[in-house]
Amino acid sequence: QVQLVESGGGVVQAGGSLRLSCAASGRTFSSLDMGWFRQAPGKDREFVGRIFWTSTVAYIADSVKGRFTISRDNAKNTVHLQMNSLNPEDTAVYYCAAGRYRGRLLNLGEYEYWGQGTQVTVSS
Repeated sequence: QVQLVESGGGVVQAGGSLRLSCAASGRTFSSLDMGWFRQAPGKDREFVGRIFWTSTVAYIADSVKGRFTISRDNAKNTVHLQMNSLNPEDTAVYYCAAGRYRGRLLNLGEYEYWGQGTQVTVSS
């Protein structure tokens, strides 16, 4: 029903920036909750941030607050994750996900659509 494709990952030195994009296509929900997650080797998948498709309000996890921001472009069906002041600890595969809006933060299992992920590597 919904297809998600991440792009923008790559290799960057510590202190640098990257801008990830998530393009949504296919038959979409009228109300979608869009989330960003990341997973480093040997670690659980970690919540990064969330934005409602039609909202101007975004929620950012404490671990990246002040460095990462989420934005959207409804005309292009695209959600962005701007990552600044990157640290080696930010190295992970970053995933875009979508779930039905519930008026609250979704649990990991409530995101039913996932992109393939994009690798972000931050060198020290």
